[in-house]
Formats: sequence, C-alpha cells, structure tokens
Amino acid sequence: MTNKTNDFDYTSRPVDAAGRKSTLSMFMLMLGFTFFSASMWVGQQLAAGLDFGGFVWAVILGGLILAAYTGALGYIGAKTGLSLDLLSHRSFGIKGSYLPSAMISFTQIGWFGVGLAMFAIPVAKEFLGLEVTPDSMPWQGYLLVAIAGILMTSSAYFGIKSLTIVSYIAVPAVAILGTAAMIIAVHRGDLGLIEQFSLGTKNLGIIAGAGLVVGSFVSGGTATPNFTRFAKNGKVGLITTIVAFFIGNSLMFLFGAVSSIYAGGNDIFEVMLNLNLFYLAVLVLGLNIWTTNDNALYTAGLGLANITGWSKKSMVIVSGLIGTVAAVWLYWNFCGWLNILNCTLPPVGIILIISYFSNKKDFMSTPLQQVNWWAVAGVIAGAVVANLVHWGFPAINGMAVAALLYWLGQVIKK
Repeated sequence: MTNKTNDFDYTSRPVDAAGRKSTLSMFMLMLGFTFFSASMWVGQQLAAGLDFGGFVWAVILGGLILAAYTGALGYIGAKTGLSLDLLSHRSFGIKGSYLPSAMISFTQIGWFGVGLAMFAIPVAKEFLGLEVTPDSMPWQGYLLVAIAGILMTSSAYFGIKSLTIVSYIAVPAVAILGTAAMIIAVHRGDLGLIEQFSLGTKNLGIIAGAGLVVGSFVSGGTATPNFTRFAKNGKVGLITTIVAFFIGNSLMFLFGAVSSIYAGGNDIFEVMLNLNLFYLAVLVLGLNIWTTNDNALYTAGLGLANITGWSKKSMVIVSGLIGTVAAVWLYWNFCGWLNILNCTLPPVGIILIISYFSNKKDFMSTPLQQVNWWAVAGVIAGAVVANLVHWGFPAINGMAVAALLYWLGQVIKK
C-alpha cells in the first residue's frame, strides 16, 4: 500500500509548496512531454495532403484546440496540486475513478511499448543490418528492446525528479539537432520548402488536417495534470502547457513533414541517416522517445497505484515490464487499436474540466462519493460517439456528449 508519509511523488495527496518546481523546469518537462515521435507520422500525413500554407493553418487551428483543452487541465492540475487520478476522485467518485485510471494506464502502457519498438526496430535495421518484419525479428532486436525498456523504466521509477533531468538533457538536444537536420535537408534538396510541399496530390482539407493535429495528442494531453501539479501556481501551469504544446507539437509535425517530402521517411531519424549522421540520428530518436515514454510510464504507474493501492514505483515496474515484453507485438498489431482508444480519453478530460470550473470554491472540500454514475456514463457514451461518428473532430464529438451527460447529471442531482 502507498505510505503517505513517504509519498514523495504525491501519489495520494496534493503537491505542497515544498514539491513545486521552477518555471523553467516545468517548461522543460512539458516540452519533453510533447516531444512525441508518433506526431511525426501525423506530420507526414499533413505534408502528403496539404501545401505549406494549408499545413501551417492546420497546425495552428489544431494547436489552438489542443492548447485550450490541455491548458485548462494544466491550470487545474497546478491550482489543486492533484494528479489526474486524484482529480477523478472528485469527478467520478473514489471507486468511479478506477475507470479513467484504467483507461489512461492501458493506453500509456501501450504507447510505451510502441515507443520502445519505434526505437529498437530502426536501430536494429540500420546499425545491426538485421532484417525485421512483422513476422520475425532476430534476438538482437529483442535485446535492444529490453535494454531500452530497462533504462526508460528505471528513470520513470525515480519519479518526477528523474523525468525533469531527462527533459533537461533531451529537449535542447532534440530541438537543436532536429532543426539543424531539417535545415541541411532543405538546403541539399532541389527545391525550397514551399515548392517541395506543393508536389504530389493534395487531397486533405485544412479542417481534416486540424483533426489529425488534435487527434495526435489529445489522449496523452489528458494526463497533463500529472505534471503541471508541480508548477508554482495555476498561471504557470497554464502558460507552460500552452507554450509547450505549440512549440513541441509543431516541431514534431515539421520534423515529420520535412522528412517525408525530402527523404521519403516518416521521421527525422531517416532524414539524419540520409545526411550520414547516423549516431546523431540514434541520439535524437532515443532521447525523443525517452521523454515521452517516461511520461507515459509515470502516468500508468499513478493510474495503477490508484486502482490497486500499491506504490507508484511498484506499478511503474509492472507497467514497464508489460510494455517491454509486449513492445514488438504492440508495434505491429496494436497501433490501430491504440488510436481507437485515444478517442476514449478526451471525455475524461472534459468531465474533469467541467467538474472543477462549475464548483471552484468548494472543489477541494466537497465530500467524496463512491461512484458518480453520470460521469461514468458520460465517458462511455462519449467514447462510443468519438469512435463511431466520423463527422467533424472525433475527440470533440466525444467531449460534447460526455459534457452533456455529466451536466445533465449535475442538474438532476441539484
């Protein structure tokens, strides 16, 4: 069970003044959170379907929606000092919080495993010259997965301090080296960036592109309070979240787009390989994945700790073990399912937002119930709508339904 007196990661209590971090540390931590390799895949899709102007507008529009959602959650986390799971106690009930905790833990363990394979498989192919297919991978590839899994699990095990240190190292390295690689690629190309963007079939609208931007991180963004609860105050939590999402996510989209139109790959790793920068490519890929994977594993550990009552550290080890063992299978078989599950988390976030802002004065003092069935129903209905209704933005559709049901429940209770 979690010992509150030794709960240095504030698993079961609000972050107090002694646990709050500097604005710079929060900025680095949130940038590391948004440096997400899968966002490069979205950048590739945007480059294939939009010209440069459309790409910019899609990133801005989608970024504004993401910033509003994550910024609100970032503010709430910093203001209350509560994690996603502890906020869920007040919105879903103590036992009702098991639902959002299970959902966020499951998806984050999945993305942790996918991230391990995203690192190990390209390195196994390029460095070791191995042939890797969905049906087979030599033992050396599995060894790379195991080593990466142990290292990333170890840093997540030591909690927010370790995550901050990794972010201080990774964020400047990824930003500087990745940007330098893009500039070199553009200079070595036959056409400029705008001209290169205009090539190919452009069949994606700006709204659809913005939908891809929103979908790229709206599920992971639901875990924002887990990190911003360490900010000095609500204003810092809000600002660092919004700025980090605009800079971090936009860089990832640009890395993916440029790598696609100049190198034909799906991330900056392949651009750097084509520029004969192999070791720097491995460094950038590894650090980029490490920051996001650490945040994913940390979030999974908090969620499972809420359900089981065991310590966050022990649940991080369990989550890391599951993600590492299943990494290769997850990479080849589960990405589609993870994208479906991504649509289930925004309804959780919108209920937390409504719950807080509709009862700001008494939010921390309101007696806790066991289960808020209206919140549970909102998440289930929102997830179904987000996955089945293909008009507009799936995540926003799900949030709208969840918000309506939760609000209806509040009205009936009053």
